Amino acid sequence: MYYTYILFSSKLNRYYIVTTDNPIRRLEEHNSKHYENAFTTKGIPWELILAYQCQSSGNAYKLEAFIKRMKSKKFIEKIISDQSIIVDIESKLN
Repeated sequence: MYYTYILFSSKLNRYYIVTTDNPIRRLEEHNSKHYENAFTTKGIPWELILAYQCQSSGNAYKLEAFIKRMKSKKFIEKIISDQSIIVDIESKLN
């Protein structure tokens, strides 16, 4: 299974959207500086806000790209507060 997930850094006051097959492991990697030069090292500690399970890896990457294209913190917060929005978006990406 693949997930599109949203992390939040209160240090940066910023969301981070990405795709993985294991959001818990990836959260641990982000918070442990597993990738020393990665952007996420600047925002430690990251909090897992949402992990949405997609029907396929292709859908997960399309969903990630769609959310990033919106370039809107308000849009991300709408998705977090009403997850039916993300379900609807994924269904339209097929």
